[in-house]
Amino acid sequence: MTIYAKLEKTAYRIICGGMVVILSCIMLCQPVAAASDDYQAQAEERKNEPIQTDEYKDWPAGPKIGAEAAILMEVHTGTILYAKNMDEKLYPASITKMLTALIAIEKCDMDEMVTFSQAAIDSINWREDANIGIGAGNSITMEQCLYGLLVGSANEVAYAIAEHISGEGNIQGFAELMNEKAASLGCRNSHFVTPNGIHDEDHYTSAYDMALIAKAFYSDELLTKMASTTSYHIPQTSTQPREDMTVYAKSKLHKGKEYEYEYLVGTKTGYTDAARQTLVSCAEHNGLKTVCVILKEETPAQFTDTIELFDYGFNNFKAVNISENDKTYVIQSLNFFSTGSDIFGSSKAILQMNRSDYIVLPIDADFNDTTSNIDYDDLKKDTIARIDYYYNDVYVGYGNVEAAKEEQPTFDFGSKPEKSVESEENKNIRIINIRTILQIVLVVALALIVIFSVRSFIVNKFIKSRKRGLKHKYKTSGTKNLDWKNFIK
Repeated sequence: MTIYAKLEKTAYRIICGGMVVILSCIMLCQPVAAASDDYQAQAEERKNEPIQTDEYKDWPAGPKIGAEAAILMEVHTGTILYAKNMDEKLYPASITKMLTALIAIEKCDMDEMVTFSQAAIDSINWREDANIGIGAGNSITMEQCLYGLLVGSANEVAYAIAEHISGEGNIQGFAELMNEKAASLGCRNSHFVTPNGIHDEDHYTSAYDMALIAKAFYSDELLTKMASTTSYHIPQTSTQPREDMTVYAKSKLHKGKEYEYEYLVGTKTGYTDAARQTLVSCAEHNGLKTVCVILKEETPAQFTDTIELFDYGFNNFKAVNISENDKTYVIQSLNFFSTGSDIFGSSKAILQMNRSDYIVLPIDADFNDTTSNIDYDDLKKDTIARIDYYYNDVYVGYGNVEAAKEEQPTFDFGSKPEKSVESEENKNIRIINIRTILQIVLVVALALIVIFSVRSFIVNKFIKSRKRGLKHKYKTSGTKNLDWKNFIK
């Protein structure tokens, strides 16, 4: 065989081999592409599903999104601004780690050392699952763990935190803590099995339940800081030998990312094949702090859905201060008389509405359109009563009635006091505290009762003594015809 024939045969083999490789790649990619197209088609169909909050009377119509379930909740009041299939049970994936972090920050100090067991290292697929690359037997602080958990979404870190709290190998015990915590927050359609959200058919939640978890999560300052961090470096130490252990956030809502959101407070991503894309985020603007939960969506729509819902909330709703608007429950001090100067003491309110409490209303609604009721059960410390508010029977927030707090006036001793300018109408007005008056009247009345009682006692004693003295005088004087009663007038 000539050299040319050999070259032709070699070239033929290369071409045939290349064609086989190309055809194989095409065949392998076709199912993936078909599956992806199928998921996108399902997401498009879901845009036609009903939105629960659109059924509320005089409520702003919400955006149509491709997520299977979603919710927008105001953090302070718990008001639901938007809801779609909010009670449907779905897989959460890595947003589970927000609940794991809540338990960790309640039960641990941030400087506690967490040692990674072999079980924690073996608990994940190192090629596919998010991790920080730590080795068995290595230790880092709980604070570093939480950054690895919330910024890097590291699965072995979640496992190590669970073992640190409930004992090595006791993941079931930690799951029980997760379910107890969820129940205490009001979750009603959740069951947690793993600390990291790795798929398990018995590990599920709902958009509403995740909003309650997020509400608690974003009420904690340190967790909020962690959820807003885009990258975090864990330094090399004697218990952690890796030089370069840096984790990066995956959410594209962060500053500088593709879908940067101006008012973002924090965000946490999640994904598994079964859960699809999940996302929990928090944003604050115009006096409103809201959390948004997206479940079962296709990338990158988890980010665009979230932005749409945040904008919907901030553009269609407003915060309305209760103490400035509520005329139904007027809580006044008892100083409603006018006469001389405040000679009976300082006139102060006994009760007051918390001045920072507010409700959330549609932008065109008025406070007078609300109804309310008072609740005296399960109150926070120093709270006398709780007033719940409703707009067309939809809960929109609450206000706390509290004991009045004494505010100490500030005074600049280096400045001269300004002369007060009083109008003729107010010049002679003086305040008397009726409570003080009643106290004084009561004291005076008690004093008079005591005085009259003592006087009556003394007079009776005197009369009885006088009678005995006259009887004795009558007997000893020998006077027989004298009526001794005439001597007593």
